[in-house]
Amino acid sequence: MCCGIINASAQDAAYSASAAGTPAEKNFLEIFASGGIAMYPLLLLSIILVIFILLFLVTIRRNAVVSDKFMNAAEVMIRRRDYHGLIAYCHKQNECISRITQKALDFLTKNPSAPFMEVRSIAEAEGSRQAGTLTSRITYLADIAAIAPMVGLLGTVLGMIKSFIHISGGSAQGVRQMELAAGVSEALVATASGLIIAIPALTFYSLFRGRVFRHIAELEAAAAHLMAILNGQIDRQPAAPGYLSQSRARGDDFAMPTPSPLGAERPDLHGI
Repeated sequence: MCCGIINASAQDAAYSASAAGTPAEKNFLEIFASGGIAMYPLLLLSIILVIFILLFLVTIRRNAVVSDKFMNAAEVMIRRRDYHGLIAYCHKQNECISRITQKALDFLTKNPSAPFMEVRSIAEAEGSRQAGTLTSRITYLADIAAIAPMVGLLGTVLGMIKSFIHISGGSAQGVRQMELAAGVSEALVATASGLIIAIPALTFYSLFRGRVFRHIAELEAAAAHLMAILNGQIDRQPAAPGYLSQSRARGDDFAMPTPSPLGAERPDLHGI
């Protein structure tokens, strides 16, 4: 009977020790609260990061920059010299290539006697602006990737300061250890939270950067294609009285040549 009592007491003691040695699991809110005041700006950064990622997944895609539908329609209208119709069609589209085409045709229709190099310069300027807009969007992800670890580091410093303040003012050794552990926990949670935000931000920044560079290359190729077709159509327009002499005086590259005596059509130099 004594042996049974001893065994029961030993089992109870072992159970109590195992229960005391097992740390209580914390939920997300408790972990968030243990990170200190730095967790609030980190939470805001995480929300902004998710919004930017979802927004860029929708907006940074090929059809938002160059679409086959617009290219086919623009090529047909340019060959028909329906510039005003193409301008109206560009107003209805929300693509980067449509904005470039619209700017170039607006200038051409308002300045029909301008050299084609000026039309090309307008298109190149608008293309640079569209490319800059695409590139500047994704820099917000890089900013978040740089700011989040700094905020986490600030939380780390605040947590360590809090720990040393409690240690210096503690009255008992056990109290000092508990307060030191709480401060160190706050510092580590803030650091880990900053890294958890920064790593996905940097990953998606690299992903979107490659996508943006690829779309910019496609945008440049599409704009050059439309400008080549437009230049060919301008070359084929009949010369108005005095237009040839004025064009030569301005040094236009696309001035109408002297018609062939055999009446043969001028070969297409642009391969269109």
